[in-house]
Amino acid sequence: MNTPAASGPDLARTMHSIIQRIATGPELSKDISREEARLGMRAILENAVDPVQAGIYFIALRMKRETMDEFKGVLDAILDATARMTAEVDEVVDIADPYDGYNRCLPAAPFLAPLLAELGVPAVNHGLEAVGPKYGVTARHVLRAAGVDVDLSPADAAARLTDADIGWSYVDQAAFCPALHDLIPLRTKIIKRQAVTTIETQAMPLRGRRKTHLVTGYVHKPYPPIYAMLARHAGFDSALIVRGVEGGVIPSLRQPGKASRYQDHGEEYEIDFDPAALGIAQTARSVPLPDDLPKVEREDDVAIAVDIQATAQAAAAAGLAALRGERGATYDSLVLAGGLILHHLGRAATLRDAADRVRAALDSGRAAARVR
Repeated sequence: MNTPAASGPDLARTMHSIIQRIATGPELSKDISREEARLGMRAILENAVDPVQAGIYFIALRMKRETMDEFKGVLDAILDATARMTAEVDEVVDIADPYDGYNRCLPAAPFLAPLLAELGVPAVNHGLEAVGPKYGVTARHVLRAAGVDVDLSPADAAARLTDADIGWSYVDQAAFCPALHDLIPLRTKIIKRQAVTTIETQAMPLRGRRKTHLVTGYVHKPYPPIYAMLARHAGFDSALIVRGVEGGVIPSLRQPGKASRYQDHGEEYEIDFDPAALGIAQTARSVPLPDDLPKVEREDDVAIAVDIQATAQAAAAAGLAALRGERGATYDSLVLAGGLILHHLGRAATLRDAADRVRAALDSGRAAARVR
């Protein structure tokens, strides 16, 4: 951005003014400008304000409901702090699954990136180790269990996209935006969802030379226009926003689904699809948790307790088996989500054609060799 840099004392004064306005109750709280939201978030990322003030900033914005300009301002600060790399490929698909992970099913989405690479589409997955509110099984957990290096620098992650034998990568928030990653202890103390939870998946750590496409998920109906607005603001050329299981990028396997999408920075619109029309016949909504997973205890009741490492190992085994062509719920999850992505990118004329292309790639077994 071209606005003059504010100093530490200036940021502190700005935050003082912001809190005075946004934290005055349900009827008197006032909205702030995009630039003020950017400066407030920047002050937090740069440790220019007390953690108590940082917590009040997030909670007060949430309690009064963030405006679109406030979301944009927070995103501006995160983008400013992110090491964004351009990979030496024309297009990149950015798979932004929930950073707080899964706790009701085995995640299949971490294996979309190597599958897309096998289909000639460079893809990146990103995330982190653990964050609330769910503290579930994340892409980092699953890919690490599958033997993938999850601690690459953004430059090394970008280089993997140009390797014909790999074509995809994972990059962690700790590597591409360490200042944001350092806020996890504060976010843990806040407990509830904050603006960062909505925004962090839009950081676009890797982009293509010509186009970058966002694929993300949601559960609650108000979120598609928010995610579409943020994606356009971040610079994504297109976005596919899927109503997915646990807010992820993979829809239910047993019922008709919905997604929102936009192309070429345009307005979003809703699409409908039916897994049955794509040849998917599953009785489960998603990949079920194995019955023999060890049980764990949690100190809170926010989410179902799962053993993270055991679940990640089970998800890794299921994902690798699907990439080798083994049929089942994980295989069908990749067919459904992969087909939606291929069709969104214009790589197949119909959703059924896209799903058939994904099946052919899975049945070849070659995608499994890209997991390294």
